[in-house]
Amino acid sequence: MTKIDLTIMQDRLERTLQRVREKKIIIPTLAQQKDPTLIPDYIQERLKEIGLWDLHALNLFRITWRNEPVPQGGLFGGFNYMEFPKSLTGVDARIIALVGKWFPCGVHKVGAAFGCLVPRLVTGQFDPTTQKAVWPSTGNYCRGGAYDSWLLGCHSIAILPEGMSRERFDWLRTVADEVIPTPGTESNVKEIFDKCWELRRSGQDLMIFNQFDEFGNYIWHYILTGDALENVANEVLGPRDRLAGFASATGSAGTLAAGDYLKQKFPHVKIVASEAQQCPTLLENGFGAHRIEGIGDKHVPWIHNVRNTDFITAIDDNAVVNLARMFNEKAGKEYLVNSGVDETLVQNLDLLGFSSISNLLSAIKFAKYNELSHEDVVLTVLTDSMELYNSRLTEMHAEFGEYHRDDAIADDARYLKGIGIDYMQELGYRDRKRIHNLKYYTWVEQQGRTYEEIMDQWHNPDYWTEIQGQQAEIDALIEDFNHRAKVQL
Repeated sequence: MTKIDLTIMQDRLERTLQRVREKKIIIPTLAQQKDPTLIPDYIQERLKEIGLWDLHALNLFRITWRNEPVPQGGLFGGFNYMEFPKSLTGVDARIIALVGKWFPCGVHKVGAAFGCLVPRLVTGQFDPTTQKAVWPSTGNYCRGGAYDSWLLGCHSIAILPEGMSRERFDWLRTVADEVIPTPGTESNVKEIFDKCWELRRSGQDLMIFNQFDEFGNYIWHYILTGDALENVANEVLGPRDRLAGFASATGSAGTLAAGDYLKQKFPHVKIVASEAQQCPTLLENGFGAHRIEGIGDKHVPWIHNVRNTDFITAIDDNAVVNLARMFNEKAGKEYLVNSGVDETLVQNLDLLGFSSISNLLSAIKFAKYNELSHEDVVLTVLTDSMELYNSRLTEMHAEFGEYHRDDAIADDARYLKGIGIDYMQELGYRDRKRIHNLKYYTWVEQQGRTYEEIMDQWHNPDYWTEIQGQQAEIDALIEDFNHRAKVQL
């Protein structure tokens, strides 16, 4: 059975405790991030003076879905979500999305990185006085990892494809100790893995936090994103409504762990995993390249519980980049308002980054395929916002010129209201097993996982639930760590 390793390494732990004393770091528990009412009053009082993106250790307590949606001094409240009505989506089903912008550094992956790093810190497995934390990613995970590393007094190396947005690189260079670009763009995950192996062989004292096989990523989303989605569902569901589905890009498969949580609470819910049409790995065992930054591909993540996945959707990257213009340029927004979309919603469409738009389209395709009604709710996640992609708008403006009303009409008809149910599949048992078996080529042949474990993932009913059940143990270790550190603010 594979679980998150929580073995204590006492000698390293003592050095880690000294580091957090020097830097005055207090680490929140997963329970506190899930329910910020558990955060001590004196910490909440200090947060009133701190900006959401500030490099301040107390922002570890803001790694939650319940931040006030303000850039400076906010505390905690309800869950940040928005609903997309039929006037925008063209479908009767209610599509509701958690908003990821209101995390520190603007991405929900800051939580996934926390889930990977903190268990290693509080057990002494990672020594911040000697080691570097390596964060391989197509963008947002290494952003969150570098940010968490800084807050936790750790040195970091961020690895991401050279073709990712300029905003990613500009910000990372202010936070990470080293930023390493690798060849390619979003689809070039293997090149990132290759760089990790090169670093391992370099003799440097470092630890690789690979989001694609780190169960800390899985458990953070299972506990926090799953809980957030459940609470939103319970808030919006009427007496005759039902939760029909949860849609999320595959990416690292961390966010999909929230689907495992939802299925345990709402057994009839369908989990929809999406990818780029230009790189249909799950759908067709295919390959390629695309422009939907933040969703990864050309492999099946180790932490993807494929047996729980019900649908695959593939999203055209042309739809994503054109709708990004429609949602953010003046002519596009004016067209939407004149078409009957609520003006307040239109002004908030910049909360959707590229991968968020892709998730919205996956939810729409799922609703169309299943002919869902107004009594059906589909949940999804807005992983980041356009704040990380404005340079792409500038590039498209330079390449294609001004965006006009006619462009908006065409994009709406083709990519939004007109999106079809092609490039998707409802999965049966053999379909799921086919996708699961693809893990072998990446993880067993290339990355050192075992045949026994890949079989265990599929056949052992306790494999995933035992990982899910580790929250109490992790939180107990965090509490003991804080107690021993005795940090006074």
